[in-house]
Amino acid sequence: MKKMLPWLITTLLAISLIAVVAVFLWNSVLGDPKTAEGEGKPAVAAAAKPMSAEERLGVTLELKDIKRNLKDEDKLVIISFAFQLDKKAAKEELDQIKDIAVKPIINRILADTAAADLQGSAGQDALEAKLLNEVNKILPEGKLVKVSITDYLLTDI
Repeated sequence: MKKMLPWLITTLLAISLIAVVAVFLWNSVLGDPKTAEGEGKPAVAAAAKPMSAEERLGVTLELKDIKRNLKDEDKLVIISFAFQLDKKAAKEELDQIKDIAVKPIINRILADTAAADLQGSAGQDALEAKLLNEVNKILPEGKLVKVSITDYLLTDI
């Protein structure tokens, strides 16, 4: 019996440790979806309430027909964007600075982009993501939620 006691204690400790880790992982991975990172704060809902058409128009800014030659000197792109912001005040702020701040960002990004980089939906998604990150940096108020390419034409010069 004296020889089995250390093995019995070790086995019980191992089982206890595994149970504690399992409970911790269960709560953190499969825990309550209403709390974020165990802080008790409500998480952003994954399925947010869809906006009505009027609400979406109220927070969306359009930039139409931006013409720019690409990194490939013989390629020209004519492109239009829709910028969806989180609130109407942010849209008004962005509308005021679109010519002096947003268009130069678009021109700079397009100047560094090759025609092959814009091919397919993956290339256009990458362009939208770059614009989202860069424009969010300059916004004085609010947040840019989504950038969409509304018109796109790539042609030879």
